[in-house]
Amino acid sequence: MSSTAVNMNRSTMTEKMLKVFKSTLSKITNAMLLPVIGITIFVFLWSIAAQSIHTEFPGPNAVVKQFSSLYSEHVAERDKAEAFYQRQDKRNAAKLAKNPQYVTKIRAYTGKETFLDQIITSLITVTCGFLVAAMIAIPLGIWMGLNKRLNASFNPIVQIFKPVSPLAWLPLVTMVVSALYVSDDPMVSKSFLTSMITVSLCSLWPMVINTSIGVSSIDSDLLNVSKVLRLSTFTHIKKIVLPASIPMIFTGMRLSFSVAWMVLIAAEMLAQNPGLGKFVWDEFQNGSSDSLARIMAAVVVIGFIGFLLDRGMLQLQRKVSWNKSSVSV
Repeated sequence: MSSTAVNMNRSTMTEKMLKVFKSTLSKITNAMLLPVIGITIFVFLWSIAAQSIHTEFPGPNAVVKQFSSLYSEHVAERDKAEAFYQRQDKRNAAKLAKNPQYVTKIRAYTGKETFLDQIITSLITVTCGFLVAAMIAIPLGIWMGLNKRLNASFNPIVQIFKPVSPLAWLPLVTMVVSALYVSDDPMVSKSFLTSMITVSLCSLWPMVINTSIGVSSIDSDLLNVSKVLRLSTFTHIKKIVLPASIPMIFTGMRLSFSVAWMVLIAAEMLAQNPGLGKFVWDEFQNGSSDSLARIMAAVVVIGFIGFLLDRGMLQLQRKVSWNKSSVSV
């Protein structure tokens, strides 16, 4: 091989390596550097605004301090709970030593919920409400997409109830749950059930609409293949309808999850049900010098959790979708 050919091969390899390096650098910049720059600018403007507003509006430093304080409160509360159960164990052990026939009793710790406890409560509630809505909305949306008459019948109902605020649903749901859910030993609390049903009612509609549109807009060639193969209804839905309409279904699910999270916070604030919404309202009513900073800390957490929920749905869509290019950011 001549030296000219060798030099050309080296030049080609160098160009390829440069392209790979530039591509990798561009991906890293888009994924990490640009978001960091955006967040830095936001925090800088926030800090300036906090200093400019002539109130006790919290800046970034005050909010960070409250995160540390809220975590310390959580640890202290867990220590109290552990000490509470240890005292019960000692009393039960002493009573059993005196009377082996004694039936031990363990009372549940009834201390206040910490900030972390309320985060977990809200996550459990919104997940349950969203799953209930999905189990209703996706089959209904598929049915509406496959049947034009059914779509024409149900679409007006969907359009009427879609814009209804959770603040309008909540009193109705509370009244119905209070009247029907009567039990001496309930599996779940009424407050949980009320919040969950309110979340489900408000997050139904984006999934129904997007699923029905996705199913009704399936390529006619795919429908013709199903007809030629004479697929049964179940097989047609499983093999043709679901794979083809997955992008629209997940778009509806992502929209619904965002709606569900916003609705839950509003419902918890209004009904004083356990969760992040109640935490915000309690701090607002408290009116202490740290209340605004604690509310702002809750706002940051609420926004960050909403972002994570959306990213989680996006990753799930990427795993189940056959057409990866259809998955939008």
